Amino acid sequence: MIEVTELNGVAVLQMRHGKANALDVDLCTALKTTLEQVATTSKAVVLTGQEKIFSAGVDLVRLLKDGEDYRGALLKALGDALHALLTHPKPLIAAINGHAIAGGCILACAADHRIMIREHGRIGVPELTVGVPFPPMALEILRFAVPPQHFRQLVFRGLTYTPDRAHACGLVDELVAVEALSDRARTCALELAAIPPHAFALTKSQAVRPVVERLQQQWTQDMDAKVNKAWNSAEIVAAVQGYVDNTLRKR
Repeated sequence: MIEVTELNGVAVLQMRHGKANALDVDLCTALKTTLEQVATTSKAVVLTGQEKIFSAGVDLVRLLKDGEDYRGALLKALGDALHALLTHPKPLIAAINGHAIAGGCILACAADHRIMIREHGRIGVPELTVGVPFPPMALEILRFAVPPQHFRQLVFRGLTYTPDRAHACGLVDELVAVEALSDRARTCALELAAIPPHAFALTKSQAVRPVVERLQQQWTQDMDAKVNKAWNSAEIVAAVQGYVDNTLRKR
């Protein structure tokens, strides 16, 4: 599910979960656990996917099939995984090897540096076009990572971008050829790891502090409950079912 390889102190975490690295409780839990493990054994981390997909986002088919309790568990597991990525004390690079859609895009945005291949793949957050509201953690990560002038268009219009467009609007930091992605991600990880670890961790904790504090506010916690309730509403379940029937199953 998460394949870990280590070279020169850099832990490469490759998501290998089905064809699309769709986010479910199992993958989110594995990601959080693995991040905790490598925090004490590695100097830096690279997160990547497989084949031409980084991650296609939440497993909508399982979301429908497994019912209300599962949807609540998924929101909790996803939030925990995103928090683990955002607050990881070591340098964390997203090596975006292809499509990074919805939750997959947000995983990448939680990293300290985002490198995408230029040849193929799209990245973006079409949650509202599917019909589901953003969990507070996901939206706060996007607010933190995306330049303000592009944030509303990305979120409200549900756009997905080509690599060139994503780079132009600051959604990714670098574009490289597909064959260079692995080496460039490791090089970048080592460059950041050369910073004294305590200084890096302290500065990173300060940088993400506004996000963490907003998520701890009562308003945000109340919104978490509202989003959970909304994901289980008949309206949104029907919207997700329609998207699955009309889009996913026709591919």
